[in-house]
Amino acid sequence: MSVWPVLVAALLLAAFLLYRRYARLRRRKQLLATPLSPAQREIIERLVPLVRRLPAPLRSALEGKVNLFLDQITFRGQNGLEVSEEMQLSIAAQACLLIVNSPLWYDTLRNVLIYPSAFLTHRDTHDGNFVHEGRHATLGESWTRGPVILSWDDALHGGLDAEDGHNVVIHEFAHQLDSLSGHTNGIPILRKGQAYSGWEAAMLEAYSDHIRRLERGERTLIDPYGGTNHEEFLAEAIVTFFERPQALQREEPALYAQLAQLLALDPARWG
Repeated sequence: MSVWPVLVAALLLAAFLLYRRYARLRRRKQLLATPLSPAQREIIERLVPLVRRLPAPLRSALEGKVNLFLDQITFRGQNGLEVSEEMQLSIAAQACLLIVNSPLWYDTLRNVLIYPSAFLTHRDTHDGNFVHEGRHATLGESWTRGPVILSWDDALHGGLDAEDGHNVVIHEFAHQLDSLSGHTNGIPILRKGQAYSGWEAAMLEAYSDHIRRLERGERTLIDPYGGTNHEEFLAEAIVTFFERPQALQREEPALYAQLAQLLALDPARWG
């Protein structure tokens, strides 16, 4: 039996895979270089006023990444919700803020599920040999490799108020960023040259300080939910980094410096 048909088939398959990869990379490059339309830009600036603070080069980069995000992600309305362009642009802009100046990308994410408002999730709690089933109102969820699930009411409000320290979209996509390492544990893929020893020291010190304040009944800059565990602390710290950067830099300078290095951003200087 001749081996030529097998070789030809293998070569054709290899050529097809190479072409598909080339076409995908070319499309990615084109999307990243494409600005938003004036109408799309107006929607984002109105619904996510935080983007108005971005320096001009970062605003251009954000628009390209929003295009790439919209090309990759399927938005699925739940409980009868009809997904609009405004919803897609608002969520995409907030999600892309985290990676606007980073080579990282939400590679495995394909779907964002949107509920009209807070949605019920099932949570089982264990008590010795017993399992208690419960249903809890939830604003958002992030699953490793997707999907991300959001309450639109809360996603909208979080985008509109850029200074209240609450943002469910940034919170859930911080989990997506964290999970790119393969584990959602508060230790994301660090920037090239960023030492894990410095990251660990800053995070643990800030987390311990956060817990001490909560135990004393004191108000905290970072949302109290960050006291749940290290991964939730990272997500809430990133929200604070974007929405209250000057205060975070003042209260937790080491943590701010690590987040600034991780994301290659310095929002305390954005004005």
